[in-house]
Amino acid sequence: MKKKLPWLKYDMKKAEYVEAKEQENDAKKKLDEAAKTLNHHREPIEKRKQEKAVQDAKFNKVKVLLNDNAKKRVELLEDENRLGVQVRGKYDEMEELRRQEESRQQRISKAREDLVAAELELANLPPYELPKDELDSLGAQILELDLSLNLKRQHKSEKENILAQKRGTLRQCINRLKDMENTSNKLLHALRNSGTEKIFEAYTWVQEHRHEFNKEVYGPVLLEVNVSNRVHADYLEGHVPYYIWRSFITQDSGDRDLLAKNIASFDVPVINYVGAETRHKEPFRVSEEMRALGIYSRLDQVFDASNAVKEVLCGQFGLDNSYIGSKETDHKADEVTRLGIFDFWTPENHYRWSTSRYGGHVSGSVEPVDHSRLLLCSVDVGELERLRSRIKELEENITALDESFKLLQKELRHIEDEAAILRRQREEIINNVQLEKKKRREMENRVNQRKRKLESLGGEDDLDAAMAKLTDQAAKLNIQRFQFVTKIKDLLIEAVSYKRSFCEKHMASIELDAKIREMEVNLKQKEKFALQASLHLEYCKKEVEDCRQQLSAAKRHAESVATITPELEQAFLEMPTTIEELDAAIQDNISQANSILFLNHNILEEYESRQRQIQAISTKLEADEEELRGRLADIEAIKERWLPTLRNLVAQINETFSCNFREMAVAGEVSLDEHDMDFDNYGILIKVKFRQAGQLQVLSAQHQSGGERSVSTILYLVSLQDLTNCPFRVVDEINQGMDPINERKMFQQLVRAASQPNTPQCFLLTPKLLPELEYSEACSILNIMNGPWIEQPSKVWGGGECWGSVMGLLGESRC
Repeated sequence: MKKKLPWLKYDMKKAEYVEAKEQENDAKKKLDEAAKTLNHHREPIEKRKQEKAVQDAKFNKVKVLLNDNAKKRVELLEDENRLGVQVRGKYDEMEELRRQEESRQQRISKAREDLVAAELELANLPPYELPKDELDSLGAQILELDLSLNLKRQHKSEKENILAQKRGTLRQCINRLKDMENTSNKLLHALRNSGTEKIFEAYTWVQEHRHEFNKEVYGPVLLEVNVSNRVHADYLEGHVPYYIWRSFITQDSGDRDLLAKNIASFDVPVINYVGAETRHKEPFRVSEEMRALGIYSRLDQVFDASNAVKEVLCGQFGLDNSYIGSKETDHKADEVTRLGIFDFWTPENHYRWSTSRYGGHVSGSVEPVDHSRLLLCSVDVGELERLRSRIKELEENITALDESFKLLQKELRHIEDEAAILRRQREEIINNVQLEKKKRREMENRVNQRKRKLESLGGEDDLDAAMAKLTDQAAKLNIQRFQFVTKIKDLLIEAVSYKRSFCEKHMASIELDAKIREMEVNLKQKEKFALQASLHLEYCKKEVEDCRQQLSAAKRHAESVATITPELEQAFLEMPTTIEELDAAIQDNISQANSILFLNHNILEEYESRQRQIQAISTKLEADEEELRGRLADIEAIKERWLPTLRNLVAQINETFSCNFREMAVAGEVSLDEHDMDFDNYGILIKVKFRQAGQLQVLSAQHQSGGERSVSTILYLVSLQDLTNCPFRVVDEINQGMDPINERKMFQQLVRAASQPNTPQCFLLTPKLLPELEYSEACSILNIMNGPWIEQPSKVWGGGECWGSVMGLLGESRC
């Protein structure tokens, strides 16, 4: 019976498929009828459109003729207007000729009168003689003065050249001195920015009291050292401790006591050098073994300084035992110790080996080379003194030359004044002669000019001939205007005819257009019916395709259950013929089988239920595993985009933090604490050390004091200053628990970071601040009033006065 059930379902689907096919055929018939009706309505519309096209062609032809007629009329009107303008011009010319003739007669009469007056004035003009003797005497005197002037000017030019050379040399010396002094200021600023706040005061005091010392005093050491190579400057600054660069060196115990007593408040060290302590040093020489390993120099050979300064640096820090190598030395670092070299520098690293005093074993260390922050440039003190002496000598020479030059200028000016007076006298005589000659020439020219004018006025054209010629030209132009007007009249008559034909054809075209629109409205209604029939056909085709697929699926399912054989077909005939009856018969047989074979009547249902549960759980497990793989892939993709950015950000924070920490303490670094896929345990590790001999330790209460933790925290916040995008940052009492030195350095770092452009505003809340702190122009100090219990300040605040008034009242109350 279960084998027949899918075949009964197949028969049912087959009946549905046959019914859907019949509906599809009916829809095709309706669509064909709608298409025929649509074509039947389109033919009259096409005929009407053809008629309208013919009518529009006629209409356009008449329109073209009408436009041509209008164009011709416009052209003729323009020609007629142009001729009218020419006619008016001719009449104006005739009138102008009459006026010109009257004016000519008046001008002839006036010219004759002017000619008689000019001839009479020329005849009455007296003669003038040239004073030759007086001019010769003045010329001789002027020549003598010019010779004297040339000699004086030559002497003056020589003195000017000498003076210009002296002044040019003086300017060069002054500029050179300013450059060297500016270099010293840069170095002093570098020391102050690195923590020695009063280095300028100490340097100024030494310069002002230099005459009180018994021997030469050097300092700060940074100004005395001259390093020409930037890389060597990195090595030297990395080898010598910071305190040496801000130290002063004396060569006498009395000078040392005097200096230590007066600059003790400036927090700068004083070192006394005794010449007798000079050590015997072998001259430096690069052996073949050293050259093979890339070693080319020694640290005491790469800078210039006075003997005392150089002896102190070499004696205390062993510069003569520290060598300099190239990149090749980096690759052969292990072989260098065989030459007895236990300290050397390369462009990337600093290598040091030390021998234990107790066990005798050798240990080495490798540190990266940091860039120099102090040795920006060098200053030659001897050169400064030579420049000052040279400037003084040049100023004295220039003063003497100026006095001599002024005296020579005074004499030259006196001679020039005398020559100018004589020249003016000669020029007055010459001007009088020229004036008389010019006056006579002008009179003669005036007589000739008036004669020529009178002749030209008498030779002008005859008025009657010109008037007759203009009259003939005007008559010819009027005849042409009459011809143009006649043509315009003919064109107007033709235009009226064209306009009537144009209106008739235009009305016929409008009537055809209205009929076509009416027919197109009916056509659109038929098109709508055809579209509905087409949509219905498409729906029927889809239904047929769905039924066909369902029929194929039912057939495949039935064939998978049982294949029709003659015996099975005979058995199917004996079974019920409907699905409902067959289902009921199947259930009856199952119930009978259950009652016969099983003690537990529900065991078959339980078995089938278990099978379904197993299948569902297996399917869900596969789906969950696929989803888990997809989620892990998404996490890995997000991590590949996110983690490098985070590492780069932490590297930037570490770079700024390490640089700031070197200025405050010894060393510090920031790193990312990664835990693979355990993102909840990711974090930031801050490692610091405050002692040279110590190791980097993670910031914690077990390893650092409260002040050290505060210093580390504020430096970390400063490192975030230019990386975070926030409107402002608030730091509350971070300076509590710090010693004054660290607090001052911390404040300097905070001010410098917060004053940079495009960084968040920073608020530091604190109950106190150290005196004489350095503030930038971007800093403001806000003092908070703590309450109304202080009577006088409370009244001032209540009136809205300024803080200065409050402080003034407090001062009066204390007095």
